[in-house]
Amino acid sequence: MKLQKRLAKRRQSRAYRVRAKVRGTADRPRLSVHRTQKHVWLQLIDDAAGKTLASASTKALDLGPKTANVAAAKAAGEDLARRAAALGVKAVRFDRGPFKYHGRVKAVADAVRAAGISV
Repeated sequence: MKLQKRLAKRRQSRAYRVRAKVRGTADRPRLSVHRTQKHVWLQLIDDAAGKTLASASTKALDLGPKTANVAAAKAAGEDLARRAAALGVKAVRFDRGPFKYHGRVKAVADAVRAAGISV
């Protein structure tokens, strides 16, 4: 159990460190990424107003049984980028939370950048 607590504490300190530096505004909302073993959830958040502007997830997309891979995360990132473009968002602040920047989290950021939104 000591290992579990140590890992949870390390994860929470990573999240605090990231969120202390990243705040979203109406001009440049925060792109929050949450991933589990099955899905990836994305949100555009205006912290000044306390509102979620848009969201996307691999669960909402019809991807079949493969929703926990890089291709699915890339598809969710492209979907969120389309929704952000419809709102007129040209730049976002990337909030990876407690998750390390590789794999599915990196795929989301790359997909949003490829769609023309500055991350």
